[in-house]
Amino acid sequence: MERIVIYQVLTRLFGNTDSTCKPSGTIEENGCGKFADFTDAILKSIKELSVTHIWYTGVIEHATATDYSRYGITPDNKYVVKGLAGSPYAIKDYYDVDPDLATDVPDRMREFEQLVGRTHAAGMKVIIDFVPNHVARRYDSDSTPSDRRPIGADDNTKLNFSSSNNFYYMPGTKFSPTFYIGEGKTRYSESPAKVTGNDCFTPSPSVNDWYETVKLNYGIDYMSGTKHFCPCPDTWIKMRDILLFWASKGVDAFRCDMAEMVPVEFWQWCIAEVKQAYPEIIFIAEVYNPLLYRSYTETGGFDYLYDKVGLYDTLRAVLTGMRSAEAITWWWQSLGEKLKDNMLHFTENHDEQRMASPQFAGDAQRAFPLFALSALVDRCPVMLYFGQELGEKGTDAEGFSGADGRTTIFDYWSLSTVRKWVSKGVRGLSPKEKALRNRYKKLLAVATREKGIAEGGFFDMMYANHNVPGFDISRNYLFARRSEEALYIICTCFGPGSVSADIRIPSHMFEYWDMEEGDYQCTELFTGESRQAAILPDGAFGIAASPYSTTVWKCVRKK
Repeated sequence: MERIVIYQVLTRLFGNTDSTCKPSGTIEENGCGKFADFTDAILKSIKELSVTHIWYTGVIEHATATDYSRYGITPDNKYVVKGLAGSPYAIKDYYDVDPDLATDVPDRMREFEQLVGRTHAAGMKVIIDFVPNHVARRYDSDSTPSDRRPIGADDNTKLNFSSSNNFYYMPGTKFSPTFYIGEGKTRYSESPAKVTGNDCFTPSPSVNDWYETVKLNYGIDYMSGTKHFCPCPDTWIKMRDILLFWASKGVDAFRCDMAEMVPVEFWQWCIAEVKQAYPEIIFIAEVYNPLLYRSYTETGGFDYLYDKVGLYDTLRAVLTGMRSAEAITWWWQSLGEKLKDNMLHFTENHDEQRMASPQFAGDAQRAFPLFALSALVDRCPVMLYFGQELGEKGTDAEGFSGADGRTTIFDYWSLSTVRKWVSKGVRGLSPKEKALRNRYKKLLAVATREKGIAEGGFFDMMYANHNVPGFDISRNYLFARRSEEALYIICTCFGPGSVSADIRIPSHMFEYWDMEEGDYQCTELFTGESRQAAILPDGAFGIAASPYSTTVWKCVRKK
């Protein structure tokens, strides 16, 4: 089975080579990336990182302050749009692509279809977002197929709740948030007020709420706490049809935004429906509550879940000195063997701070061990965020998004590291950027092509290496991976101190894997260093690692 490596791109930013970068600049001032920027050469370069899937973030049409009325697209009210570009998660039309991303706006869907074709031709699959919990404050679909009804078109707005409604309403109220929404003709108007996307059941959301969105109704009456799933709620049918529409365009996987805010009963029904038509399609859930993990995989039918509050939060705490590296042991023990294969590992994405930002590690080299462990510790998917492999720092104050260590999802912008790569290729990168990219490239090659790491078993060696001289259990993590062909001994160093130790190989590992002791030919996969070593129960194995590095020793039993 192929190891999945996802490369996430914020489509609007990726191909933009305009360096103006004016805070809160318009699309005319700052430019915008397009579907067409993903050329065959760029896709080949992404594929070289062992990438199997590209997650094109922000494909579906969302609310924006940019006026596309000349193309028949209803303008959005700027007071309920975050940033001039708008949030990719305030969906305005589930059946259309974002006009920002098209070279020729009227031809935008065909341009997306061509992108899907180019991605497939490059040997990779396509992931897009499915945003099921909420839509833009003023959802306005002009592309809904003629045999289907737009979301909300047939709602009875006099009812707080009906399983036939697509939204929740507060009859007798007007949308009156605690922030300015204009005056006169420019004022945003909504009556009756709808429930805001983050389950804010008041007509007066604050600026800290998801005020640009409204929540969709999946048949739960939140006032009484009752569920109304039979007959099938209208929203269920509409969401299934939307997923089938995009699957018919060649989309191979869906990353489902805030999936845990949508009832698991819907996912159980809907994923089965979609997979009946498209058996190979993959569903990835953004779920943050570990207590829900099993229900969303075993009941809901999701293939993979975000490993944010588990591995990501643990690794960040280890790197910043808030927790010992022993916490990684607690992480995998808390998941259990079966669930581990259902997690998606990452160390950056559009929600999180860049690892090289001052708010996180402050340096891409210091941060690298986090991604290395994420890629090497399991056989589940691992994800890279565009520019991460180039050391992108996320230090810009782009406009709506301030200097928070994140790359904006709300503004028209470009990234200096990615600009160089897109416009000049890898040769246009600085020596430091090239070196870091090569480091990621080599790591991902090991993670995907070494069978024992891509598909093999896992064994935590920490318990056997307390009080070993030269090995600091608070700053170093030690584990093994294995296939029938080879044993891999892996040490990750999260601190400024080096490792130089004769680590102990647990005797239980030989029993657990029915492994033979004896002489092994050992090669360190990143440096090429080679030596012979006796690998014995409770025996010693020499490990040396520099600060903020990872070593992988591949050990093959000598015949």
